[in-house]
Amino acid sequence: MAFFGWIAGEETPPAHWDLRRNGWALCNGRNGCRAECRHVLICDTRSLDSPARLALAEADRPAWRLIMLGVENPAERAHLLSMGCAEALSADTGLHELEARTRRVTEMFGMLPRWRDIGTLTLDLFHRDARKGARWLGLHPREFGLLWRLADTPGRRVTRKQLIKDVWRLNHEPETNSVEVHVSRLRAKLAGAGCESLVETVPEGGYRLADMRSIILASPPLQPDALDKYLRQLGWASEVA
Repeated sequence: MAFFGWIAGEETPPAHWDLRRNGWALCNGRNGCRAECRHVLICDTRSLDSPARLALAEADRPAWRLIMLGVENPAERAHLLSMGCAEALSADTGLHELEARTRRVTEMFGMLPRWRDIGTLTLDLFHRDARKGARWLGLHPREFGLLWRLADTPGRRVTRKQLIKDVWRLNHEPETNSVEVHVSRLRAKLAGAGCESLVETVPEGGYRLADMRSIILASPPLQPDALDKYLRQLGWASEVA
């Protein structure tokens, strides 16, 4: 079943934009939070002015999840698309067209393994960063690349030579300790998120992702992300207890 989210001053979409009529399921986020939503969010922006619409897109930038409805100015639609919005459409868009566009976006993002869940962390390939709940770790691209590569084969050793080839894209081992430095920095950021034991050093050499079955994983606390906070400013979302 395909899912979509609804963002507006009203809790449910009007009939002419309600994809549930065509078999879709409406998701209201996890206890109201959108931080972990991984599907299209349809936004009725008719009541917003242009600066408010741009702020909405900025709050979720890159706003790949957002389909903005009620944007009548072509130049503004182009601007929203340049900010990463999935779509920016006028208010006269009908249900048939909306579903076609929503399905196209959903299928496009389903083509790539964008996310990987590692315990309480979510790796996001588009952002090239990891998050715990709504908190981003702020990984350097190679720190992210290391973690993503280790996640290819969780629990299995990845040698220094393999990391140099797969992450650094080099076919020779440079006479530097760059791998060790990046692993150390990655571990420091993981420790700040309470995941310090995630990357293990293998006695035979190299590193591996810890076996998730051996780690007691607690669910991350629900935290609003930037989009949730802006929606509360608009009065379009309730406070999370």
